[in-house]
Amino acid sequence: MTWNSTMSSGYSSLEEDSEEYFFTARTSFFRKPSGKVTVSQDVEKERELRTEFSREEIRQRIEQYNMLTKDHLKMTLNPTGAYTGFIKVQMDLRRPVTVRGGQRGAGGGRGEEAFYLPRGVTNTLHISSNNTVKQVIAALLNKFTVADNPAKYALYKRYRREEQVYVCKLADGEQPLFLRLVAGPEGDTLSFVLREQQTGEVMWDAFSIPELRNFLRILEKEEKEQKEALQRRYDAYRLRLQEALREVRGPS
Repeated sequence: MTWNSTMSSGYSSLEEDSEEYFFTARTSFFRKPSGKVTVSQDVEKERELRTEFSREEIRQRIEQYNMLTKDHLKMTLNPTGAYTGFIKVQMDLRRPVTVRGGQRGAGGGRGEEAFYLPRGVTNTLHISSNNTVKQVIAALLNKFTVADNPAKYALYKRYRREEQVYVCKLADGEQPLFLRLVAGPEGDTLSFVLREQQTGEVMWDAFSIPELRNFLRILEKEEKEQKEALQRRYDAYRLRLQEALREVRGPS
């Protein structure tokens, strides 16, 4: 794996040598423009999607894809039959992540720090058709030097069908570049989003002791800031009341 990008315009290479909702691989959620989400089963249409093409079909689809792409992120068919190309992944993480390479600890090694990654950042990855969802997640975390277990995160696909937008969790073994090839280069037709695994509750056992301590520090800092904001608010009210009382009483 090679990396040569910044966080604001992420470009990564992952190439082999050849909303709070829980989604399953076979369940889709419809999101209206107003933000309301309703459940919609899409099992039959998922089954109709072909997961394999002949080498000639792949070649034809790549040629068509490269003709339609507008950002010069083309696909390339290799002599082995595998192909390489680009996918864009939007980071949509709501909880803090643990990042390696912080200040050196007492033993001289690099420590770990927890902070929030900016939401909405889109990263472009150069991957192979053999790369799986699990490998893409690991590559994204590695790019940001995130020390968290990749199993805590999931890759989702957002796609449009008949004027409806669906979001579906991808299985670890699925191949994102194949999905990109089938859908075409348009981001409105298909896009990828990285989120935390959503199981209805936080699995605290999956976090290490340093991670939990970092979360506590973050919570304590937020609590302190909230207390200070409330104190300033009531101090301002007190001053106004005192001024109003002086005006009513007049000069003593």
